[in-house]
Amino acid sequence: MKKIISSLVATLAITTVSLNAADYYASVDGDKITKADVALVLQDPRIDFSKLPKNAQKQVLEQIINKKLLAKQAIKDGIENDKAYKDALSKMKQDLAFQVWQKNELAKHKPSDSEIKSFYDKNKANFVVPTTLEASHILVKTENEAKSIIKQINSASNKSAKFTSLAKTKSIGPTGVKGGYLGKFPSNQMVPEFSAAANKLNKNSYSKTPVKTQFGYHVIYLKDKTAGKSLSFNEVKGNIAQMLVGNAYNKSVKEISDKLRKTAKIVIK
Repeated sequence: MKKIISSLVATLAITTVSLNAADYYASVDGDKITKADVALVLQDPRIDFSKLPKNAQKQVLEQIINKKLLAKQAIKDGIENDKAYKDALSKMKQDLAFQVWQKNELAKHKPSDSEIKSFYDKNKANFVVPTTLEASHILVKTENEAKSIIKQINSASNKSAKFTSLAKTKSIGPTGVKGGYLGKFPSNQMVPEFSAAANKLNKNSYSKTPVKTQFGYHVIYLKDKTAGKSLSFNEVKGNIAQMLVGNAYNKSVKEISDKLRKTAKIVIK
């Protein structure tokens, strides 16, 4: 599932701000200060300008006003004839041309419902959320140490508390200081021997025999287990559509790029 989602092209979309005629905060010689101007200054979409203190709003607007005034003056002073300005403008035009072209190309590739469903049917095995485990462990170097720890837990009235106490004093792993707590993780995330043993446990139970892995011998305590499930078509339909758009776009870009490269003079130093 991760592999499929990673190919999505949501980051390729161009975000635009739609404003009503009256949707502005101030004006400078008729040049309106819009939400887009404010967003450019704030540089953080999480900030709601309307909820900022009045003095902070004023500071932002004053900064934009000064910027517009200085930009107008720069144009009057002939900045458009400056080489650095021309070079920057040329690069900006190229970047903007590519972004708009990219947006238009993406819009051309809209998969049909039948294409999306067909992909889902052929790749159902990829649309699975694995079983999730929540566990702790005690890691020691030898099998005898692990057996001794299991015996101590067996004889304890509060086995969970005893497990945590032994993990803090006996475990050689980095989680020992946390009572061996590993957190929640996909069942297939750990090394195979550990995952197999943990999967066999019931909630709030521990391994009665040492579990050997490349790291040593483990005693595992399973706190919780959430069964995995297959994702329905409706749950992943949108993701599949985005992925198919991305694949079609990437194929188109490669074909166009390869064709253009044949007639372009390219020098790499």
